[in-house]
Amino acid sequence: MNERERDWAAWMAAADAGDAAAYRRLLAALATFLRAVVLRRAAAYGVRDADVEDVVQEALLAIHLKRGTWDAGQPVGPWVAAIARNKLVDTLRRRGRRVDVPIEDFAEVLPAPEAEEGLSAGEAERLLAVLKGRQHDVVKSISVDGADIRATAERYGMSEGAVRVALHRGLAALAVAYRSFRE
Repeated sequence: MNERERDWAAWMAAADAGDAAAYRRLLAALATFLRAVVLRRAAAYGVRDADVEDVVQEALLAIHLKRGTWDAGQPVGPWVAAIARNKLVDTLRRRGRRVDVPIEDFAEVLPAPEAEEGLSAGEAERLLAVLKGRQHDVVKSISVDGADIRATAERYGMSEGAVRVALHRGLAALAVAYRSFRE
């Protein structure tokens, strides 16, 4: 085991025992290591530098949350690199096969967006009337009134998860109703 690994293992053990200073040293050292690992791997997949820092921060958070899973008999570096790899894969999955091209390069040749045909207030109310009970309340609160999940949950005495479920189901029901409304 090299000196870096010995230091990391000692700091990790001390952090697990409650030594905040050791934990700060560990996270600072791991952040530098993570940036190098993620930058090297990200370049092969065309991940932007701005996204690299997001991956590093997600990896540091995962390390914090999962530090109890580290086996003290194993080196810290490979464990941390595996977490970084998984966070990079998560980022690539979220990104899909999207390619980012700066719009400034094409702004003068792009056609102006066509005006979208929207719903009138009356049509929106008729669509919302399809929903009943909490689905109606949640969809109206979030989609019409502009409230967030937390505020809606507090307003209706629901958990945030229940609000998300009601919103998802309500929007799905509205999509079906909208398709039949437009036919």
